[in-house]
Amino acid sequence: MIINRLKQLLYVLLIAHYGFGQQNYTQQLPGTAENFGMVYIPGGTFVMGSAISEEGHLADEAPQHQVSIAPFWMAEFEVSWDLYTLFMERTIDTYQKEGTPAQEVNLDVDAVSSATTPYLDLSFGMGTDGYPAINMTQHAASKFCEWLSAMTGNFYRLPTEAEWEYACRAGTTTAYSFGDTADNLSEYAWFEDNANAAYHKLGQKKPNPWGLYDMHGNVAEWTLDAYDTTTYRKRKKKNNDNPYLSPTQTYPRVVRGGSWMDPPGRLRSAARRGSSKKWKQRDPQIPKSIWWHTDAPFVGFRVVRPLEIPTAAEQKKYWNYN
Repeated sequence: MIINRLKQLLYVLLIAHYGFGQQNYTQQLPGTAENFGMVYIPGGTFVMGSAISEEGHLADEAPQHQVSIAPFWMAEFEVSWDLYTLFMERTIDTYQKEGTPAQEVNLDVDAVSSATTPYLDLSFGMGTDGYPAINMTQHAASKFCEWLSAMTGNFYRLPTEAEWEYACRAGTTTAYSFGDTADNLSEYAWFEDNANAAYHKLGQKKPNPWGLYDMHGNVAEWTLDAYDTTTYRKRKKKNNDNPYLSPTQTYPRVVRGGSWMDPPGRLRSAARRGSSKKWKQRDPQIPKSIWWHTDAPFVGFRVVRPLEIPTAAEQKKYWNYN
């Protein structure tokens, strides 16, 4: 274990010194033609939350506070049904990437729990090929990350709420990553005014300044954090390094970005939302499914990969906060 940790540390130091890891890349799924782009997000400091004067501001976005974020990669797009179905069906597990000394994750894919196949079409007829996966629980999204990590050898997880907002803002300080008003929102997002009551294929709108698509709208996105309306008021430090509110119960958890069902205010960079038991209202199972929200056709997710590799024990925690 110590030797593996030293190898991982050496890998991070080499990246930091030579910079060869600080670029975008494409992740291939073993045994398939599926792949997805990962965008490098440089570390930095930003002001999290929104000012009272911002149109659409809500109390849970205050006070604004300074946050420092370590470098990471974030998926260019939300996870598609094409990728998520591979996780559900598990037909490609035999193609798990063979281990190498520099591999970030040492995990047998057979040890990863698989999401159940839903008893109804949870795309609700809106489309699957090239569309974002929806209706999964945060637990299911985290298990997808664990499976993806085992398959590729790279460590993937959900973003923290702070990482998500930092990446969404992409160096901007305005209400949206393109400006302070929603006048041009239709150029960047699918929301209630232009979505025609359905989600849309990934990447059809303009990206934010860092090349991330659909950060505003289309589907809202899971983060790792527990949701608390007073989270920001409890951050007393002048600068907060990689803040993260570890969940202690299933509800509520933070989702970000707003969706095709939402008004413009919910798509702002600072807008927050907590998950709810009501998202399982039509689930007939007893107990309710740990994998699916039958009433959340507006929620999906995207993955991140931190530059600094967590220990095996830390990795396990990120995938098992349910």
